Amino acid sequence: DKYHDKKFILMTAHRRENLGQPMENIFKAVRRLIDEYTDLALVYPMHKNPKVRDVAHKILGGHDRIELIEPLDVIDFHNFAKKSYFILTDSGGIQEEAPSFNKPVLVLRSVTERPEGVDAGTLKVVGTHEQDVYRAAKELIDDERLYHQMSEALNPYGDGFASERIVNHIKYYLNLITEKPSDFK
Repeated sequence: DKYHDKKFILMTAHRRENLGQPMENIFKAVRRLIDEYTDLALVYPMHKNPKVRDVAHKILGGHDRIELIEPLDVIDFHNFAKKSYFILTDSGGIQEEAPSFNKPVLVLRSVTERPEGVDAGTLKVVGTHEQDVYRAAKELIDDERLYHQMSEALNPYGDGFASERIVNHIKYYLNLITEKPSDFK
């Protein structure tokens, strides 16, 4: 486990709308960050699309702190997400999953279908312009207060105890328990 004790960013970038110049901008911003912060690494499970891979190898390849790896299965991806410092992504699903690991997410798109994550403070939409991606990531690295604010924000997608709450409400409804369960907040 090469990154067990190292600070690393986990990145996913593959959306069709980001192919071409937007993807190049993202990769250039990330390369600048890794060059600048010598205590920081990047793990990028690359999408199978050759248009993504070619640009990734061209801009990110050959760096000793940038790992371009094959796509991960969900369990391995979640393990990397949990160990990462923060996540850069253009994926909608990861925007929902990352708050469960208390990881800030910078969204590599100009819009998100997950506005509740932005409202809760777990996500920040940064777009695909090189300077915007670089600036937002740098701020997250340099500003401990911002990092903790995002990583400790209330998860808008729940806390993992929905089933337990449902069972307790059913038990209460059936008079199997006398104390009314509290509502999710």
